[in-house]
Amino acid sequence: MDPTTSDESSCCSPGETERKSHHSDKVKNSLISRLNRIEGQVRGIKGMIEKDVYCDDVLNQIASVQSALNGVGKLLLEHHMRSCVIERIQEGDTDVLNELLTTMNKLMK
Repeated sequence: MDPTTSDESSCCSPGETERKSHHSDKVKNSLISRLNRIEGQVRGIKGMIEKDVYCDDVLNQIASVQSALNGVGKLLLEHHMRSCVIERIQEGDTDVLNELLTTMNKLMK
């Protein structure tokens, strides 16, 4: 890749001031769809609390949302590793490994 040209599909070029992802439309739509469902679940939990629904039922819904968010995180992490991380390593930027390890530690909390 020529670093003097701006390639919109590049997520991690070292010369870029702002890194961007480069997901396919299919992956992006999948992520957005999952997040829309999660958003609806969170609104549902809020409604459950407003209606004084039994705590255990609310907690089960919270666990469901956490699981769904973990699924989004796993999908995003997989695509990040298969694209951005590999791309940056191929460009000689091994700092991406420390960045990745920090991110993975945050995801695993």
